[in-house]
Amino acid sequence: MKFLFDIFPVILFFVTFKWGENHPTAAQAYVTEFLSGLVSGGGSTEEVAPILLATAVTLVASVCQIAYLLIRRKKVDAMLWISFIVIMVFGSATIYFHSEAFIKWKPTVLYWCYAVAFMLAQFGFKKNLIRTAMESQVKLPEQIWSRLSLAWICFFLVMGIANLLVAYNFTTSAWANFKLISMIGIMPAFVIIQSLFLTKYMEETES
Repeated sequence: MKFLFDIFPVILFFVTFKWGENHPTAAQAYVTEFLSGLVSGGGSTEEVAPILLATAVTLVASVCQIAYLLIRRKKVDAMLWISFIVIMVFGSATIYFHSEAFIKWKPTVLYWCYAVAFMLAQFGFKKNLIRTAMESQVKLPEQIWSRLSLAWICFFLVMGIANLLVAYNFTTSAWANFKLISMIGIMPAFVIIQSLFLTKYMEETES
């Protein structure tokens, strides 16, 4: 449930963009009606309207997501705060400059922020974020915790590069597909592979 909650804005972005892509005239009308005061020049073309509308929906969803947690007095994870700040900055720039370039850079910046956070924690503050998050449920040898942290750093760096390759070598529609697949397919697959790798060491620790 937490995973679905965290990726809820991404799902809304994808659904809204695909709707706008299939109904460009309607998407442009919505952008003109609701976002004209936020867009430089006051309007947008049918080509850009779907991405602007999807970005606006994502911004609203992200605000509601954070507000819900704060109202319920639940902890907002650091990763969620980072995601919120990045989407606010790049999403707002996308709408104001009516340019898809900013929102396409957003996943890469987010992935690389995560990578930098992991690197600073491990090499700067000698703190393993993976261990901090999982140690209460899993007991592993020290070197395995370090390998896990390095694996996530590499994963985030590679995903950031992959996002740019797709963004600048394929259509916006293909990029939107990749954005969703990376969240509901690639990342869960990475976690599953990681879990299979850890099984051996968990059994050794228990024995």
